[in-house]
Amino acid sequence: MPARASLWTTLTAPLLRENPVTLQILGICSALAVTTTLATALTMAASLTVVVTLAAGIISLIRRHIPDTIRLIVQIVIIASLVIVIDQVLQAWFYDISRALSVFVGLITTNCLVLGRTEAFARHNPPGPAMVDALGNALGYSLVLVVIGTLRELLGKGELMGHAVLPLADQGGWFTPLSLMLLAPSGFFLLGGLVWAIRSWRPEQAEAPEFGPMPQKGPAE
Repeated sequence: MPARASLWTTLTAPLLRENPVTLQILGICSALAVTTTLATALTMAASLTVVVTLAAGIISLIRRHIPDTIRLIVQIVIIASLVIVIDQVLQAWFYDISRALSVFVGLITTNCLVLGRTEAFARHNPPGPAMVDALGNALGYSLVLVVIGTLRELLGKGELMGHAVLPLADQGGWFTPLSLMLLAPSGFFLLGGLVWAIRSWRPEQAEAPEFGPMPQKGPAE
């Protein structure tokens, strides 16, 4: 039972309490770049989840045979090999989404989240816990992508996954799409708002101020 509880905590902690994007500020480049639509956000989330989970399992299995001097090279080679497979699958069966994602699928190889989990956790733990940790962090990352992708597509186009949700003004409805939501700055605004909301809800996630208030000088000074 304690082992199951520990695995459950490992899986669920990265969703909100230790979310890799909102708390650790990892993987924000793709979080901002591929969230213009929910479809691309889901595809990137699924791709990264598969890559980080399989990479964690493989690296954990061979962790005792990887020399420390070349461990990063080995990890990057394994991750890059998985990314190539995912990229080929997307080009073969989901070509339109693959084009929309552009180079960002390939950049999973250099995503701080993927290498961070393999280096910090998978390299020191058995395959089971390593894959659970990787899956939890991937789901936390995916949650942020889905939330931002949903808001950007809904407010920017009035639709989700290509299906109309809000009645558009040019079709006799009341909603006028906000074009800003489809531009890069909106990703920063929404991610910043999400970080603010979570840290307001959970104040312990806020960083301590780097500098305290300036000391007040008395009259004699």
